[in-house]
Amino acid sequence: MCWWQRYPHVVALVLAALAFVTRRDALVTLAAVAILVSGAIGAFHAGVEYGWWEGLTACTSLAGAGGDPLDAIMNAPIVRCDVAPWTLGGISLAGFNFLISTAAGLAILFLIRGRARKDRR
Repeated sequence: MCWWQRYPHVVALVLAALAFVTRRDALVTLAAVAILVSGAIGAFHAGVEYGWWEGLTACTSLAGAGGDPLDAIMNAPIVRCDVAPWTLGGISLAGFNFLISTAAGLAILFLIRGRARKDRR
C-alpha cells in the first residue's frame, strides 16, 4: 500500500505537465482527482495501521525474477502494512499522505472552480 499511494502522484505530475503545456484546466482537474485518490489510499492504509479495519490479505512477491522462487520468498524481508514504521505526533506517513493530499486536491479543485467563475464574468 505504501507504493500504491505514490502512483497517483506520478499520474498527477504527468497530467500537470501536460496541463502546463496545453493550458487545459480539465487536465489540472484530473491531476487534482489523482491527488485525492492518493489521499484515499493513504486513508485506507492509515486505517489499517491504526487497526480501524483489516488490510488486504493477499500475498504478493517479486519471486521468480531469477534463482529459486521459494528461497527468494523465504529470505525476503517482511514489510508489514499494518504497523506504522514511523510516526510524528501519532500520525503515520500514510496518515500524513491522507491529510496533505486531500487538502491539496481539494484546494486545487477550489481554485479551479474560482478561476472558472472568474472567467465566466
